Amino acid sequence: MPAPLILKRRPEIERFLAAPPKDIRVAVIHGRDLSMVRERGSALAARVTARPDDPFDVALLTETDIDAEPARLEEELSAISMMGGRRLVRLRLADERVGPDRAAAEALADHVAGKLSPDAFFLVESGALGRGSALRRAAERAEACVVIECWEDEVGDLARFTREALAADKLGLTSEAMELFVSRLPHERGVARQEIERLALFLGPGSGTQAGAADLVDFLGVEPEASIFEAASDAFGGKPAAVQAHLRRAAREGQGGPAAVRALGIHLAQLRQVRVLHAAGASLQQAVKTARVFWKQEREFQRQVRVWGDAEIDRAQADILAADIACKQTGSPDDLIAERLALSIAERARRMA
Repeated sequence: MPAPLILKRRPEIERFLAAPPKDIRVAVIHGRDLSMVRERGSALAARVTARPDDPFDVALLTETDIDAEPARLEEELSAISMMGGRRLVRLRLADERVGPDRAAAEALADHVAGKLSPDAFFLVESGALGRGSALRRAAERAEACVVIECWEDEVGDLARFTREALAADKLGLTSEAMELFVSRLPHERGVARQEIERLALFLGPGSGTQAGAADLVDFLGVEPEASIFEAASDAFGGKPAAVQAHLRRAAREGQGGPAAVRALGIHLAQLRQVRVLHAAGASLQQAVKTARVFWKQEREFQRQVRVWGDAEIDRAQADILAADIACKQTGSPDDLIAERLALSIAERARRMA
């Protein structure tokens, strides 16, 4: 029997899904990105059986089924396909509930031990399974089993399947437009695909359009939180007048107070991350890209990294933490606290520049 496989990287997962070994009898696909889990589960199901939607070949179960009939899972794994060929038992778990998790682990152990039908394939699709999961522990030590971990797409992955999806409709984006679009794209696979489909409809499927960043302005619009992040950037850039204008606009949009304080904290965390990466040997340009700074702000962000030293960052972090605590107190003037904090940071940055 083959040793268990634990796959985490996209290339090795795609190679496995394209040609799963015949001696693999169990697959556990899990991760935070449930859309990706379902997508990869469907791809594997199509390889396991020629009729993945046929109820005579496939049993589709959920944790509700297991709770109602604890013996159901092993019964399905013991059954023979009525139409001949390999039978697929597909279990979908929404979360790591103890009962279904344990039942799936026990069924997996019995199946790889040869106690159930040798022609059945057991496919489990689940949200992220922690180290305490009985199913995960059983899968990671079982023979003839593959464990596929699905985490949120990285920026490069988002750009890759955006490019592939648009190319299928004879559409494309310039490098600047791609960077802009991906920076706004959710990292959850299913939602991201919907946004790409929406972009294709906006550009005109089959039109041959090669869109630039300017062509996406109407499509992307203005993010509801744009004002507070612009305020954060201007605060650390030493521009108090611009900070005040952005914060007041944010307050009108319902994004003042605690949200503005969080935006300042996020900007500070990016500054610290870039400084750490740069100190470790990365170029300043590469460090800024790794920290996922919006492309239009990269040059200004590099300037801020040169201005803000570690001691100044530590001091600003203490001020942000104090403002965050103050905002959480009953009856506190949240907008005023955020504005005072941002203006004090802006004044400090102006003096250091």
